[in-house]
Amino acid sequence: MSNIKYFLEQLKITKQLAWWFLILLPVAVTIGLLVAFFLWLLDIVTTTREQHQWLIYLLPIAGVFISWIYTYFGKNVNAGNNLIIEEIHQPDKGVPARMTPLVLGTTILTHLFGGSAGREGTAVQMGGSIAAAFAKLLTLNVDNKRILLMCGIAAGFSAVFGTPVAGTIFALEVLTIGKIKYDALFPCLIASIIAHITCISCGIQHTHYSIDFVSSDTNSFSYFSIDIFLLIKVAIAGVLFGFASFLFRETAHFIKSKTDKLFTKKWMIPIIGGVLVVGISFLLGTTDYLGLGVTSPNKDGISIVSAFHTNGANYFSWFWKLLLTAITLSTGFKGGEVTPLFFIGATLGNTLAILSGSPIDLFAGLGFIAVFAGATNTPIACILMGVELFGGEHVLYYAVACFMAYYFSGHTGIYHAQRKEQPKF
Repeated sequence: MSNIKYFLEQLKITKQLAWWFLILLPVAVTIGLLVAFFLWLLDIVTTTREQHQWLIYLLPIAGVFISWIYTYFGKNVNAGNNLIIEEIHQPDKGVPARMTPLVLGTTILTHLFGGSAGREGTAVQMGGSIAAAFAKLLTLNVDNKRILLMCGIAAGFSAVFGTPVAGTIFALEVLTIGKIKYDALFPCLIASIIAHITCISCGIQHTHYSIDFVSSDTNSFSYFSIDIFLLIKVAIAGVLFGFASFLFRETAHFIKSKTDKLFTKKWMIPIIGGVLVVGISFLLGTTDYLGLGVTSPNKDGISIVSAFHTNGANYFSWFWKLLLTAITLSTGFKGGEVTPLFFIGATLGNTLAILSGSPIDLFAGLGFIAVFAGATNTPIACILMGVELFGGEHVLYYAVACFMAYYFSGHTGIYHAQRKEQPKF
C-alpha cells in the first residue's frame, strides 16, 4: 500500500507540474516578447541620445510629462515593484494591466532624455502585470495567483538580464528577508527559462562580462587551497559594498522625503530632479553617468564594462552614479535600480582593487553582484547571477562578498514592501 500511495503522489505532482507548464507557457512567452521589445527600444533611444546629446537638456520637461501621466492614469501603479510584492503578500485590488504600457513608455522617455536609471524595474513590473492579467483571465485562486505573480517577477528578471537561475531565486528571495518559500520554485524556474529563451530568440544579445583572473593559490598557508589573503580582502570589500548599498538606499529615501515636503506642487519635483541631473553632469564634464551605463560611446568613458579593466573608473565614479540615480528615481522618473547598482558596484570594486592591489576584473565582478545583493537583500540570487554571468570558478569569493554586503547593508532594502521574517543578526 505504501508503494501505491507513493506512486499516486508522484502522479499528482506530475499532473500539477504539467498544469503549471501549460499555464506558464503563454504567460512567459508574452513577458519574454515584451522584454525583448523593451530592450530593443532601449537600444534605440540610448543610441539616439548619444548621437544627439542636446536631448538631455529636455529631461526636466520629460519629467513633468511623466509626472502628468502617472497623476492622471497611473496613481495606483506608481508604487511599481512594491505594488507587486505587496500583492503577493496580501492580495488586495490586484495589479492593473495598464502598468505595462505606463512603465514601458515612461522608462523609454527617461532614458531618451538622459535619466540615470536601469531596466530591471520595468521588466519586473511588466512581468507582474502580465501575470496578474492572466490570473484574472483564468480565475485562479489566491494561492495560484500569488505563485503566478512570483513567476512574472522571475520571467521579467530572467529575460532582461539573461539569467534564468538567478531570476528564479530572486523571485523567491526578494519577498521576505530571512525566509524563502519553495512552493513556487518549479513554476518560477519554468517561467524564467521560457521567458529567457523567448527573449534571446528575438535576437536580443546580452552584454558579455568575463573575469580573466586565475587564482594562483599561493600563500604562506600551504595547507589552504585558496588565497587566504585575497579572501580577507574580498571580505573587507564586501563590507564596503554593503555600505554602498546602504548609502544608495538612504540617499534615495532622503531625496524623496525632502522633495515631497518642500514642494506642494508635485510637478515641480521632476523639474528639480532633471535640472540637478543635467547640472551635475555638466559640472562633471561627462555624460557617462546618464542612462544605463553598461557601455560608453566615448573611447575612454566610464561604464560597467570599462570597470573590469585598468583605468576603467575614477575613484568617485561609483558615488556620482549613486547620486544621479538616487536623484533620478526619487524625483519621479522611471526605470529601475539594479543596472545602476551594477555600475556602482563594478566601479567601486575597480577602485578597491587598485587601492588594495587586488585583481581588478575580479573585484569589479564582486562589486557588480554584491552591491545589488545588499540593496535588495537577495544574496543567494546574486551569487547565482555571478555564476551565470562570470562563470563558477570564483564562486567562493562571490559568496563571501555577497554575504558580507548583505549583513552590512542594514535591515531594509530598496523595496519597502519587502517583509522581514527575522533580523540579520
